[in-house]
Amino acid sequence: MIPVDGDFILSVAPRFSGAKAEAQMRIVGQISAIFAPTLASYQINTRLRIAHFMGQVTHECAGFRTTEEFASGAAYEGRSDLGNDQVGDGKRFKGRGLIQLTGRANYRQYGKKLNLPLEDDPNIAADPAISLKIACEYWRTRKINAVADLDDLIRATKLVNGGTNGLDDRRKYLQKAKRALAAIEGIRIAFNEGEKAVIVRRGSFGEKVGELQRMLVDKGYAIGIDNDFGAGTEGAVIDFQKRNGLKVDGIVGKATWDKLGAKS
Repeated sequence: MIPVDGDFILSVAPRFSGAKAEAQMRIVGQISAIFAPTLASYQINTRLRIAHFMGQVTHECAGFRTTEEFASGAAYEGRSDLGNDQVGDGKRFKGRGLIQLTGRANYRQYGKKLNLPLEDDPNIAADPAISLKIACEYWRTRKINAVADLDDLIRATKLVNGGTNGLDDRRKYLQKAKRALAAIEGIRIAFNEGEKAVIVRRGSFGEKVGELQRMLVDKGYAIGIDNDFGAGTEGAVIDFQKRNGLKVDGIVGKATWDKLGAKS
């Protein structure tokens, strides 16, 4: 299980001040300890899956500062496609959750899936811990893990949003999550390989990254040499690892350095 928690969430989410910061810390604080095990229970358990989940959810819940739609929900009144067939259903079943659940029919459906009385008491969908479960259940129902495995941001966005609204925002959070997860994995590898280990990964920068990039260019990879370990360098590392029977994680530790021919 990848140890993602409140610190990880805050490394991806935008930072706020005042009341917005208080709201964010309240939500993140309530899900911090359960974040990793909850995601793992829904097989959101690889770096790509977690990164895509974070990219989508961080946008949907306005940077983890709300679990309830800002609008009143009145616009959903009488929407038969959402199952809103009683007076007041628009506001009663407004969007709630990290990925907002909207409409009586959806509250009923996910209440059954999670064994929760969401239709009878829709406000509980805004509870941060329940919001997280709703988002994960939605992710599983829509089979978004398979799309995340392909690193397909466009398709994942369409499955969550129905279109591509907020795509740039989602892309930004996806990239931040990838960097944060690479850092977590890099720490684990460095710990396992000992104090003399030289580990570079997405988000790393400096001369050692430039050395890596020159070695990759010598191996035929068309990447820039700029001392910045970005997406292009990561892609080249992943391809090199695949071709050479190494663990494919995009992180350059001892085994990858050795295969590249680095001098100790």
